[in-house]
Amino acid sequence: MRTARIDEIVFDCHEPARLVRFWAALLGGDPVDRGPDWSYVDAPGFARVAFQRVPEAKSVKNRLHLDLDAGDVDTAADEAGRLGARRVGTVVTDEQGSFQVMRDPEGNEFCFVGVAAG
Repeated sequence: MRTARIDEIVFDCHEPARLVRFWAALLGGDPVDRGPDWSYVDAPGFARVAFQRVPEAKSVKNRLHLDLDAGDVDTAADEAGRLGARRVGTVVTDEQGSFQVMRDPEGNEFCFVGVAAG
């Protein structure tokens, strides 16, 4: 078998057009609506991130989430908050660095991470 590569990461959601605009603002790239049930963004240097309409609501914590290096964790979390994200708890810092758990406008978890200096 040849080595596989990630082609795209797909989020189930209720409003693909709304969610793709949030993620495009966060990651860069232009939001694309293929139709009412499917949108995507090709973020620079990253796999395509796509959004697929599903009827059911999110009910539990994600089993997979994105860790985003955006420089200063607090500043990134504040900026994401202005786009519609919510912080979950406070910034956690240890010898490896810092992270802030976030939720996008539909409740999908992601983290901003910062590596410890030194």
